[in-house]
Amino acid sequence: MKHRRLGNSSIEISAIGLGCMTMIGLYGAADDTESIATIHQAIDAGLNFIDTSDAYGNGSNEELVGRAIAGRREDVVLATKFGNVRKPDGKPGADGRPEFVIEACEASLKRLGVECIDLYYQHRVDPDVPIEDTVGAMARLVDQGKARALGLSEAAEATLRRAHAVHPIAALQTEYSLWTRFAEDALLPVCAELGTTFVAYSPLGRGFLAGAVRALDDLGESDRRRDHPRFTAENIAHNTALLGPIDEIAAAKGCGPAQLALAWTMAKTDNLVPIPGTKRRDHLADNIAAIDIALTAGEIAALDAAAAPDFTAGERYPKGQMPMVNI
Repeated sequence: MKHRRLGNSSIEISAIGLGCMTMIGLYGAADDTESIATIHQAIDAGLNFIDTSDAYGNGSNEELVGRAIAGRREDVVLATKFGNVRKPDGKPGADGRPEFVIEACEASLKRLGVECIDLYYQHRVDPDVPIEDTVGAMARLVDQGKARALGLSEAAEATLRRAHAVHPIAALQTEYSLWTRFAEDALLPVCAELGTTFVAYSPLGRGFLAGAVRALDDLGESDRRRDHPRFTAENIAHNTALLGPIDEIAAAKGCGPAQLALAWTMAKTDNLVPIPGTKRRDHLADNIAAIDIALTAGEIAALDAAAAPDFTAGERYPKGQMPMVNI
């Protein structure tokens, strides 16, 4: 397993991570036994970077991860998040109050069954609380030995700079893939400047880039992606034009389209670690194999041209959630 240094820290993380959100059943039925077996297989393969959040299943995903890593704690770099909440009216919101930071961390530690979180993120930036106040509270967790490193998720360049002035930010987690390239404008450069690792979530475009979803009917009736604008029938019909070049290059490389899409993200910069989500061991093995796929400059250029930054039809999230991302 190849490793990379987590930004502004001494922590070594695998060159690819494991996102655990799908283990709660958002994209098809959940199977806790298979999910735990997947986490175990990841650890056995040397993949040590495990990512969860208190927002996934209202804490149930943290509990699942906690059961999976019990007895294997030293083999894992554990990342979790706080602050992505539901308001009393049920709408998405954020909570970055210093007192909530402490409360949320204590709850996550208990659910995970650990004494310290390796990488603790603010999941969504709270527009009503200065980032300096939130990160100041997070920094106290580091001083208390309850967190080793700090991160932000879906934070804009200016927010990252302000946060980093309070305490070094080890990681910025934001969506990035062949069909989501806005981070190239400012976020990737500022991460490189500050020494912050860019953690790319949804590097397979919520499974779309793996080629399994080519029409709306490919999604189950309860699949959360049906709520996402990019997966409407009209937008899928447009976005599938991207799959042809991916399939063609993947076939020439002797790999799968998902592996090619992951290899593309890792080829962009040494300062990036993708965390594809999966709940199945076979998909995990395919994802790990992407580490060893080397793309030529010509292949990268061909993929860049096929997936121009303005190509994809549809917003990244449903309308009600978009105000809470890329703040």
